[in-house]
Amino acid sequence: MKKILRSVLVLLISIGVTSISFAGEGMWLPLFLKSLNEAEMQEMGMRMTAEDVYSVNKGSLKDAIVHFGGFCTGEIISDQGLLLTNHHCGYSQVQSHTTLENNYIKDGFWAASHKHELQNPGLFAKFIVRIDDVSKQALKGVSDKMTEKERQSTIDKNLATIKKAAKLDKFQELEIKPFFKGNQYFSITTVTYNDVRLVGAPPEMIGKFGADTDNWVWPRHTGDFSLFRIYANENNEPAEYSENNVPYKPKHHLPISLDGVSPDDFTLIFGFPGRTNEYLPSDAISQIVDVLNPAKISIRDRALKIVDSAMRADPAVKIQYASKFARIANYWKKWIGESKGIKATDGIGRKEKLEADFTKKVNGNKKFKVKYGSILSDFKTQYKEIEPYALMRDYHGEVLGRNIEIMRSANYMVSLADRYKDNGEEEYNQFKDRLISRYFDGFYKNYRPEIDQKVFVALIEMYDQNAKMEMNQPIQALLSSLKTKDYNVLAKHLFENSKFTDQESMYALLGQNPKTAVTQIMADPLYQFAKEMSSAYSNNIAEKYSAINGEIEKNQRLYMKALMDVFPDKAFYPDANSTLRVTYGKVDGYTPRDAVEYTPVTYLDGIIEKHVEDDYEFHVPARLRKLYDLKDYGQYADKNGKVPVCFIGTNHTTGGNSGSPAIDAYGNLIGLNFDRAWEGTMSDYNYDSSICRNIMVDARYILFIIDKYAGARHLIDEMTLVHPKED
Repeated sequence: MKKILRSVLVLLISIGVTSISFAGEGMWLPLFLKSLNEAEMQEMGMRMTAEDVYSVNKGSLKDAIVHFGGFCTGEIISDQGLLLTNHHCGYSQVQSHTTLENNYIKDGFWAASHKHELQNPGLFAKFIVRIDDVSKQALKGVSDKMTEKERQSTIDKNLATIKKAAKLDKFQELEIKPFFKGNQYFSITTVTYNDVRLVGAPPEMIGKFGADTDNWVWPRHTGDFSLFRIYANENNEPAEYSENNVPYKPKHHLPISLDGVSPDDFTLIFGFPGRTNEYLPSDAISQIVDVLNPAKISIRDRALKIVDSAMRADPAVKIQYASKFARIANYWKKWIGESKGIKATDGIGRKEKLEADFTKKVNGNKKFKVKYGSILSDFKTQYKEIEPYALMRDYHGEVLGRNIEIMRSANYMVSLADRYKDNGEEEYNQFKDRLISRYFDGFYKNYRPEIDQKVFVALIEMYDQNAKMEMNQPIQALLSSLKTKDYNVLAKHLFENSKFTDQESMYALLGQNPKTAVTQIMADPLYQFAKEMSSAYSNNIAEKYSAINGEIEKNQRLYMKALMDVFPDKAFYPDANSTLRVTYGKVDGYTPRDAVEYTPVTYLDGIIEKHVEDDYEFHVPARLRKLYDLKDYGQYADKNGKVPVCFIGTNHTTGGNSGSPAIDAYGNLIGLNFDRAWEGTMSDYNYDSSICRNIMVDARYILFIIDKYAGARHLIDEMTLVHPKED
């Protein structure tokens, strides 16, 4: 098998294929590891079999991995359902339990016993039972002659048939997802546990050390972890929260290695990566780098500066806005690094080289030329046509959908009024109740209209000055009616005359009978502004964007199929789509630029070096400094007497892999994935092993913080600690 793999690599290189997988590239479906990846993984140092990683017949690594809340990954690390994930994945739960009197964000939280663990309504942990290829059934009756609507209708009927015929055990659910741009389909059988309680989290000075300055950056010194516990009924089955529930007994939990990592050690990341687009054409990547990313970066840059200033001036604001700020800053910085990385590695040039090789092979084969000959030229036309619409779509989403908070509320109120007008009081009341319980209660708890008004002024000015295709007409009309050109006057008019900016006024409004409430909602200036901006978007952008994008998606599906047909010797991995994947690589440093070389491990020494007294990003808690001074490290120091904090590897990860376990060659936990190096964030479009690195918290630092810093030895006692290298 190894000889065959080497032969394939040599063949592909000889014909000039530049999209060949690097060691570490790929987010692989675990059910195919035996046929596609096991030999390479073992050659790289893995001492397990594919069956040890993924099995439907016996306990395996997959049975310790959960989809945490639908947005992160978690893993089971004890036989009592103890769950480990990132600090930033559990941050909103920690925040929800935080008050000025009990500041768990600032001070951390550690439950002394099971009865002290905190309930989190809405949080769930989803296990994967099995994954099956249902492509043949899903695509039955589908032909190239069908319109997109006919194709999707046929597929939808087929999927309904598959689900109806599925034989599921109690509590099991079935979801079916498309892969390879809709060329294949897989069914995923799951079991979901809804009683997930907060067990422990370090203070943010550890869990978020370095905050936004160090985000997406190596070297890193962040203890980005938190602990939860899954609870079940007395039969170990899923159950809603109850005091009678007991800790879940897993099929498998991950032992934790105390031996740590060395350069070139094998690493396996198991988790739920969210979204990648590895097979986009060069025209798409150029548009992202040159047009779309710069626009989004500039919008968030303005918003973040305003919020950051307010957070630094008021501790209460810092608590309220910490999670929101981190969420907005996360992708702002990611987009910057992504664009830089694509340029630094000539990602566009590599795509163009692949396309040249593709064109050469297509033109040399009559069958391919008929089926695939126009794909790349069609892409060029389509991306040129969609660019202005894509730009305004991003502007509209960033300004009115994400960064001006009150506009989200105003848009919800537009939807609420529409529900009443279209479907009557019953649906109005149902939607109103959902809005209050699921959105407005939390929104007003963490909302400061005076901050949001400043953000509104800054971003509406940008929107007005950069809008195309009459998208700024509502702004200009309102300025004209107010007889001003001052955006501050516009903002003051909207914020001071709207009931939406104040919780008491909003709830009084919603407390009236539906007819009266809707009449007042529709008279509200923020409702009217949101409605007009939404109409401008719908009339000028949405329909045209959707039509062109539909053609691009159709062409992308054909291109994906073409790549697999034209390069039959290449093993393709599907783009991430929040389904369970395996990625494997090695512990390895990198050289991001001239005269700069990064080693793969950071230590507690680096945390102390970065300490800045009373700085919200780099203040080191006094207790941690004392442990360092005393060298009170317990069993968690390496052979040189130092406490490792983080390490990097070549694993191919993305959003959703936050909280994924880093697993060694033997199946033990060695770390916790939480980030990527800034220069390699372009791996969502263009993986390059020279600079793409995932960042992990060393398991020994996690244990050190739990044991020596927090004094939560009872949690250590329920884990399985091992020495695989010594053994």
